[in-house]
Amino acid sequence: MGRSINLEGKVALITGASSGLGKRFAQVLSQAGAKVVLASRRTERLKELRAEIEASGGAAHVVSLDVTDYQSIKSAVAHAETEAGTIDILVNNSGVSTTQKLSEVTPADFEYVFDTNTRGAFFVAQEVAKRMIMRGNSAQKPSYRIINIASMAGLRVLPQIGLYSMSKAAVVHMTKAMALEWGKHGINVNAICPGYIDTEINHHHWSTEQGQKLVSLLPRHRVGKPEDLDGLLLLLAADESQFINGSVIAADDGFGLA
Repeated sequence: MGRSINLEGKVALITGASSGLGKRFAQVLSQAGAKVVLASRRTERLKELRAEIEASGGAAHVVSLDVTDYQSIKSAVAHAETEAGTIDILVNNSGVSTTQKLSEVTPADFEYVFDTNTRGAFFVAQEVAKRMIMRGNSAQKPSYRIINIASMAGLRVLPQIGLYSMSKAAVVHMTKAMALEWGKHGINVNAICPGYIDTEINHHHWSTEQGQKLVSLLPRHRVGKPEDLDGLLLLLAADESQFINGSVIAADDGFGLA
């Protein structure tokens, strides 16, 4: 007898939903029945995605969010719950990177990467968790999910993106700390560490000489597609993952083993 993930009745907030993995995450959760709240600074692109989701029979809402602005985080989460209802699932996806040697990193570079990838991710999760914890005191047993999008670079330092690796390593440890503290409130916190994934941001790179050289070094000489993360995302978002908490799961086609 087959089984499928059913997220009907759930509300999912996805940050960084205007493109790339965030866009795919929103589409997948919507297809599974969740009402999705699309959050990023580029609201025009979010509105286009909302129209696509609604045309497919899903329900979507748009909120403006700048994860580097604490007040924007608080306002966006409040707006999300006003528009869509209480949040059951957070996909903490916003992220940026720079390419340079550590000896060339400036204070502005450091703030740019850490303000989004680490500080922003922390305070988004905190704001959502505070509301989950308040509701967790009710008679109904809660089943909440926070999915932090880290990176295999947070598990294995890579050249030229050391700053990014540092910021995502912090997200890995942050995930474990949150799981330990918030688990008793019915909040499961886990992290996905994607490997090299072909998205609109890096698509051109894979056909270049440097990109082809990198692909040749990968265990199976290929980069992933956003849909390669669908199954893992759905599992961690679902009630069926109730015994998975504080896990940091690599989805990198074995790159971390090399």
